[in-house]
Amino acid sequence: MPPPALSFPHALFRATALQRLAAGALLLCVAACASRQPAPVEERSPRVAPPVVASVPAATPVPKPTAEPDWRPQTYTVKRGDTLYAVALDHGLDYRELAAWNNLENVNLIRAGQVLRMTPPAESVAAGASGVQTAPLRTVPPVVAGDVSSAPVTPPAVAGTSNTDNYKTQPKAQKEPYSEQALRDVQRAAAAAPPATPVPAPLPEPAPPVVVSRIDPKPAPEPADGDEKVDWVWPAKGRIVTGFSEAASLKGIDIGGAMGQPVAASAGGKVVYAGTGLRGYGKLIIIKHNGTFLSAYAHNKEILVKEGQQVTRGQKIAEMGNTDADQVKLHFEIRRQGKPVDPLRYLPPA
Repeated sequence: MPPPALSFPHALFRATALQRLAAGALLLCVAACASRQPAPVEERSPRVAPPVVASVPAATPVPKPTAEPDWRPQTYTVKRGDTLYAVALDHGLDYRELAAWNNLENVNLIRAGQVLRMTPPAESVAAGASGVQTAPLRTVPPVVAGDVSSAPVTPPAVAGTSNTDNYKTQPKAQKEPYSEQALRDVQRAAAAAPPATPVPAPLPEPAPPVVVSRIDPKPAPEPADGDEKVDWVWPAKGRIVTGFSEAASLKGIDIGGAMGQPVAASAGGKVVYAGTGLRGYGKLIIIKHNGTFLSAYAHNKEILVKEGQQVTRGQKIAEMGNTDADQVKLHFEIRRQGKPVDPLRYLPPA
């Protein structure tokens, strides 16, 4: 038997009640969703690489001019007939320096078999202490400014926590009987809930500036004037009566002249000897021009300079004579590193 048909007022009332129940359920769902707090946002700044010191290789040093090694022996054993003056002349030294290096109080007293030091005592120590040990410059790979490691940053784990704890799980939407009071509560809760504000993502911090360590090369020392550059002049006027001969042990040239004729310094330098201590030379003057060259002036009548005196090229230093010689003449020698050389190779054309 079919159910009796509802009258129009009853059908309208039932439809209105159903609509109210649906609206109430919808408001409850909206309130539940609005009351849920947004998921916490954890700020994760990118890992910034620490400052890196990049090293710039040092500039290629300018090679120093190679100095000629010291040709003198470290020691010399005195032979019979040697004098300190002759030993000093043969080795291009000042006899006073040689005496000081060997603690000789009397320069006229040396014995056969005695060993003389031919270099300054501090020279060997300084040579050993002057060495500088170098190590290769440690470098690191180049770093591009702004480069950040692409490895993922894993936050430290906290005991007793899990990923689900970061999210709110209550309250959950539940069906409740419809009432006017429930509807008002839902509306008040929806109005009181603060709007969700999106948290902007943090901007990556700029990478720190790359510190560059530059090693400035030291300036190369100015090369000293070469010891070979000596401006020579003739020490006296006259004809050459005896020439140089290494085979005949003629250690210089003899220039004939008149008694008392001026004798000049062939080049500027320091007088390291003035006297009669070398047998066969008479009154002798020795001038040291630099670390390579000496010049000797023998058989003078008078010596006009003193030991230790600085003289200039062409300055009158003596008068020609015949001391310890068979005639009036000037015996002139040029010694390179203590060894006699032909003066005509260095003197200008006559």
